[in-house]
Amino acid sequence: MRPPLTRRGFLAAGSGLAAATALPALSGCSALAAADSDPGTLVVHSQLGTTAPGSPTYLAALDRFRRENPGLKVRNLVNGDDLAQVYETSRLARKEPDVVMVNLYDKTLAWTEAGATVDVRGYLDDWGLRERVLPVALDAWTDSRGRLRAFPYFATNWPVAYNRALLDRAGVDEIPVTGDQLIAAARKLRAKGTGPVTTGGNDWTGQKLLAQIVQTFLTEDEARHVYSTGDFSGSRGAKEGIEYFVALRDAGVFVDKAQGLTSDSMTTQFNTEAAAMQSAMSSALAKVPEDVARHTEVGGWPLARGAAHGRPTILRTYTLIGFWISPNGTKKIDAVERFLRFMYRPDTVSRFIRESGRDMALRSTTVSTDFPLVAAAQRLGDSVSQVLLPDVYVPPAATQPLITATSTSFTRGTSAARVRAALEAAYRSA
Repeated sequence: MRPPLTRRGFLAAGSGLAAATALPALSGCSALAAADSDPGTLVVHSQLGTTAPGSPTYLAALDRFRRENPGLKVRNLVNGDDLAQVYETSRLARKEPDVVMVNLYDKTLAWTEAGATVDVRGYLDDWGLRERVLPVALDAWTDSRGRLRAFPYFATNWPVAYNRALLDRAGVDEIPVTGDQLIAAARKLRAKGTGPVTTGGNDWTGQKLLAQIVQTFLTEDEARHVYSTGDFSGSRGAKEGIEYFVALRDAGVFVDKAQGLTSDSMTTQFNTEAAAMQSAMSSALAKVPEDVARHTEVGGWPLARGAAHGRPTILRTYTLIGFWISPNGTKKIDAVERFLRFMYRPDTVSRFIRESGRDMALRSTTVSTDFPLVAAAQRLGDSVSQVLLPDVYVPPAATQPLITATSTSFTRGTSAARVRAALEAAYRSA
């Protein structure tokens, strides 16, 4: 795995070397060539544009922006999970796009510190856009030195989806709210040939669910410390949370071979009703077929006795996608301002909510009426407790090793001590 971008990395890599090594990595998107220095062309790099949730709305918004700004060209570069890698390579060659749409996670945590993107706090205030942003989103995107890394945009709720029809058929009368009830429900579902909880134990979905369960006995401050340091053995609450996870796993709560599943296989299992429960972020809830959504409810993850939380838990984050401004973007700041003002307009934001079922980090009264599970997650309110999404606290170099540790953790028979050791090893590799 390539190390995260740092100031040292920039100093060590001359532009000639960067250009020479960049071309193979960028053959699919021509990002180096597309980083147009023409002041009349705005280059935006995004994960939206193919099959990512919200892509049709985003492309329609770009078309509308072009019509409203006939003198400004917009080039849209599209990458998937490799976007951060592609951007870093183009930045090393000083041919990076002007605006980047990506989440705050893994490599991107280091960008502003390394000078790969700029602090946007002054622009947010100068352009009068601060009041459009939810205060909690501003906090989430601000680093420890007070720098605002990007303009917040997409958020997400992350509840548990429960297929009531499958639960009813298995004789499960109530949505589980305790670990004992969840184990009992899993046994009844298996007896009917239905998978209980599906999750991508081999990718980020399983990592997030594991982190959520580990926090069962942790306060927010304790969780922040654990995920910042990787000290899972030194925290009594973390040890108890891992033991709770292992007890659920070995009781058959998760579908068979969960350690090899991905987010795609998870959503397929739930959407085809091969499994009755999934921990699903908003974009996954928006994809649940209408006939399944009609008998699906959303709630929190069931708690163990003595938990640090009063209600079943969910994850929530306001750092799913933001608009980052690159050093090249500061040279076209008038065009960037026009683009950001347009994307922050209430009518643009409302279209993402109505048409794509996206949760937003911006103020809006629009409701996802065509995406009932997304709307239901927004209404959960005080019926659930929120635990920490650890993404912004995990050292970037530990992120991918934690995925490997997650797969180990979901392998039945792995002891709690081995799970702790695997998680801590991910931090040592950083």
